[in-house]
Amino acid sequence: MPGQRQVFFLTILLLFWKSDSEAIRYSMPEEKESGYLVANVAKDLGLRVEELATRGAQIHYRGNKELLQMDAETGNLFLKEKLDREALCGATEPCVLHFQIILENPVQFFQTELQLTDINDHSPEFSDTEMLLTIPENAQPGTVFPLKAAHDSDMGSNAVQNYTVNPNIHFHVVTLSRSDGRKYPELVLDRALDREEQPELTLTLTALDGGSPPRSGTTEVHIEVVDINDNAPQFIQSLYEVQVPENSPLNALVVMVSATDLDAGIYGNVAYSLFQGDGLSQPFVIDKITGEIRLTKELDFEVSHHYTIEIAATDGGGLSGKCTVVIQVLDVNDNAPELAIRKLTVPVPENSAETVVAVFSVSDSDSGDNGRIVCSIQNNIPFLLKPTFENYYTLVTEGPLDRESRAEYNITITVWDLGTPRLTTQHTITVQVADINDNAPAFTQTSYTLFVQENNSPALHIGTISATDSDSGSNAHITYSLLPPHDSQLALASLVSINSDNGQLFALRAMDYEMLQAFELHVDATDGGSPALSSQALVRVVVLDDNDNSPFVLYPMQNASAPCTELLPRAAEPGYLITKVVAVDRDSGQNAWLSFQLLKATEPGLFSVWAHNGEVRTTRLLSERDAPKHKLLLLVKDNGDPPRSASVTLHVLVVDGFSQPYLPLPEVARDSTQDDYDVLTLYLVVALASVSSLFLLSVLLFVGVRLCRRARAASLGDYSVPEGHFPSHLVDVSRAGTLSQSYQYEVCLNGGTGTNEFNFLKPLFPILPTQAAAEERENAVVRNSVEFY
Repeated sequence: MPGQRQVFFLTILLLFWKSDSEAIRYSMPEEKESGYLVANVAKDLGLRVEELATRGAQIHYRGNKELLQMDAETGNLFLKEKLDREALCGATEPCVLHFQIILENPVQFFQTELQLTDINDHSPEFSDTEMLLTIPENAQPGTVFPLKAAHDSDMGSNAVQNYTVNPNIHFHVVTLSRSDGRKYPELVLDRALDREEQPELTLTLTALDGGSPPRSGTTEVHIEVVDINDNAPQFIQSLYEVQVPENSPLNALVVMVSATDLDAGIYGNVAYSLFQGDGLSQPFVIDKITGEIRLTKELDFEVSHHYTIEIAATDGGGLSGKCTVVIQVLDVNDNAPELAIRKLTVPVPENSAETVVAVFSVSDSDSGDNGRIVCSIQNNIPFLLKPTFENYYTLVTEGPLDRESRAEYNITITVWDLGTPRLTTQHTITVQVADINDNAPAFTQTSYTLFVQENNSPALHIGTISATDSDSGSNAHITYSLLPPHDSQLALASLVSINSDNGQLFALRAMDYEMLQAFELHVDATDGGSPALSSQALVRVVVLDDNDNSPFVLYPMQNASAPCTELLPRAAEPGYLITKVVAVDRDSGQNAWLSFQLLKATEPGLFSVWAHNGEVRTTRLLSERDAPKHKLLLLVKDNGDPPRSASVTLHVLVVDGFSQPYLPLPEVARDSTQDDYDVLTLYLVVALASVSSLFLLSVLLFVGVRLCRRARAASLGDYSVPEGHFPSHLVDVSRAGTLSQSYQYEVCLNGGTGTNEFNFLKPLFPILPTQAAAEERENAVVRNSVEFY
């Protein structure tokens, strides 16, 4: 049929099988007790005894009746129950039972036949305990009177073989045979009857079978002698043949027989009766007046497909005639096909190809097309039906299954016959697909980026890595682990750990953004299958900066051994650049954005600092009232939350000019004599002081230069100030928070009673060709010595 795959060549397969194999035949008498040894199957099949157990040997009989049982350890075949030939085969001779022996791995079938031989276990029985014969007194010797036959369930020689009657002077019994071999009796008149002498007689009819010892059954024959009636009824037909469907309703008319009698009066009236049937009970009844034969019980073709009955027509004088009615029962499709599962393999591994899932047999009790069977399954599943042996089929997988696509199949086996109307039987098998480890874990992302704030608490959960596995059970149980890092210098085991069950990542210690901004690791996900499958994912951990570093002032250096002082010309114009405070912050982003603020000054209105670049400039012209020395306190603050800050102290010395060392104090008026001595003394002192000063100045200059260089080297070494370019995270290229590369200077002031020397050294970093740089080059190097007395 469209949409279904049909298996329609069972008959052809059966013919091939019959031509290529022979059935194993056994014979035994009926009525043997349970446990009776029939044969050794292993020896007859040519198999080793251990093969029966390893290949799961089974024996099957139609209707799933367990009549025999097999000992898999010895190969012996025993009776499971007492077998009655008459119950199993009825009148069929010979009585042969067909069995199938099924072996697995691979599937193999053997046909076995067991013939039951009849034993004499039934006695003949008459349907009536008494027969009534009405014989006219003018009956001539040699007249034959039919008698009802006895019924014996045994067959062959054990059936009824002879009839006898008790000795008398009027009758004897002859035993005759029907066409089917069954015996029946007839009573023969030996001597004429005389009603006046003996109006009735009683005879004992005995039926004997041929068993050893023989069995018998008896009935009484009561004979009434009547007046003369010289014409017996005659049937129009001696044989009636009729066909009746098995589904005919009760009281349905089967056939009507008819007989006539030439006599008149009561001797011409004919009454019909059932004279003889096949068994003790017949599903028919006849109307004694009309001769109509009707059904009294439902017919079943599968129980009996034909009946033979004899009809007697008796007139009022006691004479009778008979005829035979043969009733053929027509089969109708009233039995649906039957399906019996013999073997079921559940569950089925998903990677197996052409695996036998089930072995089953189909049967139909009907005949002809009504018993021809077609078997199929639905079309959208990866399974096939294969006919194997007679009415056996195997359900096999079409190819390897995939549990992840479908874990369970509901297979409906549909069996229907070819009768009219068609009868259908369906059986559903649930096949579960067993999982194998054929899918590796799959991460939800190929790579992960996790963020952690620096200065975190230890054992902080920083994120979860997740993977899934399409398998089931232990094959889907995922264990997470960290793979060794490619960079051997990265101590990954001390940074993070992962929960092997749920993939949660934890930071083992506090992160320091200034030491480690980011690192990568590989996470491995391994399932619990055998062999185990795994996959990896890349995880990048980014450390977020926290405002944990205060600004650091590079210039002016606050821890130098010699204080640094800036010089301010008294004639400086408003906006004159005195110096630039240079500071850095080890943090990043807005945490490193620096701003400058003037907190305190000797003359608050004289100086100002630019908030974004730290330039200290004058706000007005200097006057005579302004102090020659100034002390400024500046605050350097970052933009973090909360903000951190550092303070810097700046000394500013006001001078009239870089070439005028000192302005002498006003002189006191002296007399002329004293002036002469004073001038002479002055010349001597000046000469002596000049020589001493030159010597002392040379020594101090040498010592001061050495100390400044050592202090500068030590300061730069403590704060890791590179000799070349500053690291990029310490220089604000936008010039928003720290001194740009063109404003890096060294300024040192050597204190003491001697000459003070101010050095404006070259920039520490390359000077970019900008306008600011050009302005600074004008004040690149200035040396001025001032002596104070």
